[in-house]
Formats: sequence, structure tokens, C-alpha cells
Amino acid sequence: MHAFSTIPCLPEAASTPVGAEVYRGLTALPKNLSPWLFYDERGSELFEAITELPEYYLTRTEREIFAQYADEILAAAGDDRLTMIELGAGTAAKTGLLLAAAVRRQERVSYYPIDISVSALREASSRIGEELPQVAVRPIVADYTTELDEIPAPACRRLVLYIGSSIGNFEPGDAAAVLRKLRGQLAPGDLLLLGVDHIKDRATLLRAYNDGAGVTAEFNRNVLTRIQRELGADFRPRLFRHRVRWNDRESRIEMHLESLVSQEVAIPALELTVGFRRGETIHTENSYKFTPETAAALLSRSGFAVRREWTDGRRWFGVYLAEAA
Repeated sequence: MHAFSTIPCLPEAASTPVGAEVYRGLTALPKNLSPWLFYDERGSELFEAITELPEYYLTRTEREIFAQYADEILAAAGDDRLTMIELGAGTAAKTGLLLAAAVRRQERVSYYPIDISVSALREASSRIGEELPQVAVRPIVADYTTELDEIPAPACRRLVLYIGSSIGNFEPGDAAAVLRKLRGQLAPGDLLLLGVDHIKDRATLLRAYNDGAGVTAEFNRNVLTRIQRELGADFRPRLFRHRVRWNDRESRIEMHLESLVSQEVAIPALELTVGFRRGETIHTENSYKFTPETAAALLSRSGFAVRREWTDGRRWFGVYLAEAA
């Protein structure tokens, strides 16, 4: 007589990207959700608002670097005509500084912004079209980590922009895997411009992810609102508190949603009920911070050779130009 194990038949919604991630993350211990779930239309709007907050130094500091060094960055990229491709472009608010420098060097530029947010790409295309008519904007709607099997390959050399410290949202091994996959799609001599946030004092880091106006808290809780809307969950977002921690051992900021009470949440589309203890958290995001040495090491083990680096006066943020080796 044989014993057979029974494999549960999951509901159809669990085969969608959102359903699969929510099922995986909320049945895991500890509970966690991938940060890409933040970026529905409302989440993208909230993130854009975060980038303008006084506490959120990252966008402002990287923009200052581009304002001061954009021409130098493009000069360091070489004299060849470049096509610019941006991973996770969002509304491309800072990218215009680099595109303007490229226009000054080569008059016309092809620019491929890649993002999962249709509304963000629409805004980027509209603004760049008005401000820089010499730039041909060719948006691509895709999750560059899972859906993009081929980087656009025009005849000229490529400069891939991966700015905003987005690489810090990945676990170290996953970050290297993302960059290695990118390297595999590039030709020797193609370039990557990588922006990373540097390690600094704990108080500054915590304030950046826990602003006084509560915008980041709303951004964090919006993931629960998205699960409500798309999967019919009966989350009560106000029963979850936005929590931020600095993990010194891992050199990362962690964002969590902490349950304020013992509660159960039903998710009908997944035929799932999730229990929460008071004080239990859903881990929603990591933001790893780097030193110049750890940033260079990440690029090196991913198949890139650092050409140049630029930073602000306080060395809070770094921008690294690396060549596909």
C-alpha cells in the first residue's frame, strides 16, 4: 500500500503576480511582502511625494550630484554616441539633467525608460518631450527584474541608468544577480551608471524613512489597501503601524507594518485567512546602504569595472560609472 501526499489546489488568483506574492509572503514566517507591491498608481504618487520631503535626502542629494557633474559624467562615458536606458525610471525627474548633458554632446538622444507604472512613464514622456524635444522617448512597461529578457539594443553604445539607490532594495545576493543578468544583456564597452545610498548616522537614516508628515507611513500601509482592492481582503490598514528599524549588522533600513491588535484578516480571492498576533509585523522593504568599497565590490562581482565615481560634499550618496567588462 502506498502513501500519497496531497498537494493543495490553490485558487486561480494565487497564480497572478499579486496573488502569488501575497500568498507566499503572508503564509511565510516571518511574514513579508516584496516592495514591488508598493507601486500601484497610488503608491507611485505617494513615492513621488516622499522624494520631495525634507527628511528624504536621497533624491535631493543625487539630483545635486547630477546638477554639478552631469557633463562630466557624460564626458567620462566617452565620445561615442550613446543610447540611454533607465531601469525603474518612474517619472524620470532627475534623469532630465543627464539627458540634457547628452543632448549637449550629441544633439539627439534615444531614451528608453523602463517601469511597471504606466502613469509614471506617461508623465516622464510628456515632461521630457516638452523640455527636451531632441530626446526620442521610447517607454517600456515592464518589471525589469522578471519581465525584461532583452535590453533594447540599438546600433550605438548603451548607457544604462540604475539610479535612485533602487539596487538597495534587494538582498545582497539578489542585487548581484540583477546586475549579472543586466551584464549578460550588454556588450563589452556598454556602461552602467549606478546610484547608491551611503552609510551615515542612524538618526538621519531613520528620519528619511519615517517623515513627520506621515507620507511614508501612508505609502507603507497602501500595500494593504492594494491587497484589499485586488484580492478582496478585509485589512483595516489603521490597525497596522508603520515601523522603521536600522539593522546595523546588515547595513540596512527595514520597513515593517506592525499589527496593533490580535486580529484575523480574510483574503477571499486566495481562500486564505491570516492571523496576526499583537506586535507581529509584515516586513515590507529593506534599503541597504553602502560604502564606496562595498559598492565597487558589488559591481566587480557582477561583471562590471568601475571607471569613475561622484559624490556630494558630505559623501552621503554615490554615483558610479562602470563598464561591462
